[in-house]
Amino acid sequence: MQLVDGLAAFSGLSFVVYGLSCLRSGAMVGEFERFGLANFRVLTGVLEVFGGAGVLIGLWYAPLLLIASAGLTVLMALGVGVRLRIRDGVLQTLPAFGFFVLNGYVAVEAWQRVSS
Repeated sequence: MQLVDGLAAFSGLSFVVYGLSCLRSGAMVGEFERFGLANFRVLTGVLEVFGGAGVLIGLWYAPLLLIASAGLTVLMALGVGVRLRIRDGVLQTLPAFGFFVLNGYVAVEAWQRVSS
């Protein structure tokens, strides 16, 4: 297993779990209200679950890994933007930024797999 596969597996599992939390957790209702995005909680959760599952399945099918990781990169860029907009601190913003970088790296590696 290559490093990128391990990172992709970590990301995929994380997004499936966090996406399900988005859909089911009362605490996430409050967080999305704090973000000013209450209407987007369910959509975000669904995108995270599908993106995470896409990354996991993409471990065996590189084009799906590319699409899913690129999509999660965009989602996390938006997440960082929201955190900055509501003036969250560095520690609150760091996970979204970390997953932005992680999925960006996976997307670049997946692109190299697909294009070779």
